[in-house]
Amino acid sequence: MITYNKQKNLLELLSYQYSLQDVEEPNLYRDNFSYDEVPKVTFNYRLVPMNCPDEIWITDTTFRDGQQSRAPYTVEQITKLYEMLHRLGGPKGKIRQCEFFLYSETDRKAIRACQEMGFEFPEITGWIRATKEDFQLVKDMGLKECGILVSCSDYHIFHKLHKTRKQAMDGYLEIVKAALDMGIRPRCHFEDVTRADFYGFVVPFAQELRHLMEQYQIPVKIRFCDTMGYGVPYPGATLPRSVPGIIYGINHFGQFPSELIEWHGHNDFYKAVVNATTAWLYGASSVNCSLLGIGERTGNTPLEAMVMEYAQMRGTLDGMDPTVITEIAEYYEKELDYKIPAHTPFVGADFNVTRAGIHADGIAKDEEIYNIFNTAKILNRPLGVEVNKNSGLAGIAYWLNHELKLEGDEKISKNAPEAAILKEWVDKQYDNGRVSYISKEELIEAMKELTPHLAAKLPE
Repeated sequence: MITYNKQKNLLELLSYQYSLQDVEEPNLYRDNFSYDEVPKVTFNYRLVPMNCPDEIWITDTTFRDGQQSRAPYTVEQITKLYEMLHRLGGPKGKIRQCEFFLYSETDRKAIRACQEMGFEFPEITGWIRATKEDFQLVKDMGLKECGILVSCSDYHIFHKLHKTRKQAMDGYLEIVKAALDMGIRPRCHFEDVTRADFYGFVVPFAQELRHLMEQYQIPVKIRFCDTMGYGVPYPGATLPRSVPGIIYGINHFGQFPSELIEWHGHNDFYKAVVNATTAWLYGASSVNCSLLGIGERTGNTPLEAMVMEYAQMRGTLDGMDPTVITEIAEYYEKELDYKIPAHTPFVGADFNVTRAGIHADGIAKDEEIYNIFNTAKILNRPLGVEVNKNSGLAGIAYWLNHELKLEGDEKISKNAPEAAILKEWVDKQYDNGRVSYISKEELIEAMKELTPHLAAKLPE
């Protein structure tokens, strides 16, 4: 079939048909994945075009994949985080969906409590095993969409399921039909796609799903799961590891529309964020994330990171409220007793804290020199300075102005006698063998003793 692409003003051939390759032996891509070596990234230099969709969004798996690596959330904790996700996503629903388990009574109570809030976004969706019986759980909870695990690499098909590709595909299609028969939108989780035979299994399976979608007139979503974090964003990289190749291939050859393509990545090779952004760039509307990146092994794509990626890509937050990111981080640390590594971007205690005296001197003149953006405005996280042996007069002065909330002519300069008095006290700490940084509480006590007139100005 030939169609005219109005965006590109060219004719396109769309009559692609790929048949299942029902091989006798599994294709484990041993050239790429020799288990006793670090996996290899190979290139064939074939470039595919960027095709960022008109609309892109974020979905959340905090209460599903994110819950597989920590103690289960309570109903109260889930409802609090869900409410914060709603506020973070804003009125346009940029955090479009939120995924839940359905099996325990706690899971179901949490879903009901979130449903009672009446929010349009994030839409509550489910996840079940690929069994017909579990669809009744979905129906009973009144959910319109549910995820189904459809493992697609030969590692899983041959070695875990002990099936052939045809047997696996036939079984998956039967489950998808069961969902469609009940009026449920299936979201097919293509597990381990970055080790799967793309044109021998993934595309033929996707084409069968498209036929079912046309038959039932119910959307079928594909979630590409980079289960082991093998995906790479590099132009010209070969399948099955190429994220551009996967997204372009399913969009162009599989004829799946962007709004039904989702990327779910893991961070085993530090590529969760860039791979998710690459999926957007090459035609996926949706990227699946978890709060703080909490998830199995090295974790999922951090949701807060993709909020910032969205703003960088689109030049707008589209109504998202990033100050809620700080609320979420504080809730995890104070209420959930979860320790966020201090240097974690956007949420760690030290992500916008400087220690070097020369940096503090620059910040005192213009904080834009050493701050990534106006963190006080965008994240409700003012720039901070940590006092240590390298802080110098500039660091002390900046710390004083920050803690005393002094502005304009009231600011203390690095040449002020108070800065020198406190610096002398700091220097003595390190001369006596101290190696750790000096806490806020210690400095306040020093202020009370050495500069009481400044301590009197401390905010209540």
